[in-house]
Amino acid sequence: MIDMATTIDIASWILIVAGLFFTLTGTIGLIRLPDVFTRMHGAGMVDTMGMALILFGLLLHAPSVIIAIKIILILAFIFFTSPTTCYALARATLHAGIKPVTNDGSTTDNKNTESEK
Repeated sequence: MIDMATTIDIASWILIVAGLFFTLTGTIGLIRLPDVFTRMHGAGMVDTMGMALILFGLLLHAPSVIIAIKIILILAFIFFTSPTTCYALARATLHAGIKPVTNDGSTTDNKNTESEK
């Protein structure tokens, strides 16, 4: 029979390894994806999920309540700042006149960018 400490260790390591997989996938996406908008999606969505899984894995190993609270606060900070940063970066990119790339390699004509100028 497996005791509770071993079960928590196994669950923690599964979460941490899954988080590392998501973070690595997001990092590869930053290198392989064609333009700033798709790279932003890879960094914003996948890396946030990876960090959440890693922090949940660390939360299972927290030796005290104060450390668990700190991990939860870090998690909340990441969940609020990552999407906000991606949104602000996308708006700034559109405002600068950079257009998204389509499947055939051409850029799209974004009417919002023209009306904001």
